[in-house]
Formats: sequence, structure tokens, C-alpha cells
Amino acid sequence: MRILGIDPGSRFTGFGIIDVQGDKATLVRHGVIRTGAGEFTERLGVIFAELRELIQEHAPAEVAVETVFVSHNAASALKLGQARGAAVCAAISMGLPVAEYSPRSVKQAIVGRGGADKVQVQHMVSVLLQLQETPAEDAADALAVALCHQHTQQTVNRMQALQKP
Repeated sequence: MRILGIDPGSRFTGFGIIDVQGDKATLVRHGVIRTGAGEFTERLGVIFAELRELIQEHAPAEVAVETVFVSHNAASALKLGQARGAAVCAAISMGLPVAEYSPRSVKQAIVGRGGADKVQVQHMVSVLLQLQETPAEDAADALAVALCHQHTQQTVNRMQALQKP
């Protein structure tokens, strides 16, 4: 199964694509969509269009997106939510199921504690995917979201198998 993980942002949207076979995940591609300094609505269009292009090119089966982290700045949270909406709409418009994970649950799944910092996430993503180079923060966060989805799906599958008579 191929999973596209997305770490949405209005200026930088991280993406990470992994292939999952059994318990093993391997890197397909990762990167950052840079929306530039244009009008906000244009930046949302860039996120939407570039994610659709990635989906067409790499054909993931599922998409996992990080939910909005609400900080003290309401305007920033609203912009982040709109960027997230553009990402979700790109996946949905391509007919893909979308799973959502909080930043805390992603960190818990990857690092083992919900309060982990970005450097710890980058390190664990590199270890779990056996990468030679550490990905950029936004790309590492997106890969972490994809890995979190992988772990969650494996747990759900195990639970379902236990419930079968």
C-alpha cells in the first residue's frame, strides 16, 4: 500500500510518500511545496494543484493529514486550517480516503512521546525509513504523518483479526 502524508502550511506544505509492505515502510519521495509570497488564495491554489499532481504521479492508496495545531494566534490558525482544507480537497477530488492525525498523536507514534521536538521527529523518521540524509522539517513531519497512519492501520488490522471468530 502507498501512503501520502501531508503536513499542511500556507507557505510550506510538506509531503512524504511511503510504500508499506507488511511491517516495513520504504521511502518513495518526500519534499516541500513552496507556495511563494503571492496572494493567500493563490497560495492555496498552489497547494491544491501540486498535491493533485503528486497524487496523479505516485498513485497513493490513502492520504494522511496532520490536523491544525491551534496556537495563540487565531489568524495563523485560520490560515493553517485553510491550507489543510486545500490539501484535503486535493485528495478527496482524486477519490482518495483521508485520515487525520493530531500533531501530538503523530509524535507519540513516531518518537514515543507527544511532546517531542522537530529534531527528534526528523531523527526517528530517518531511522524508521533508513534514510541516508535527514529530510527538511516539513517533509519529515509529513513522513511522520504517513508512518503514523501505517502504524494505526496495522493496529486496526490486528484488532480486527483478534475479533474474528
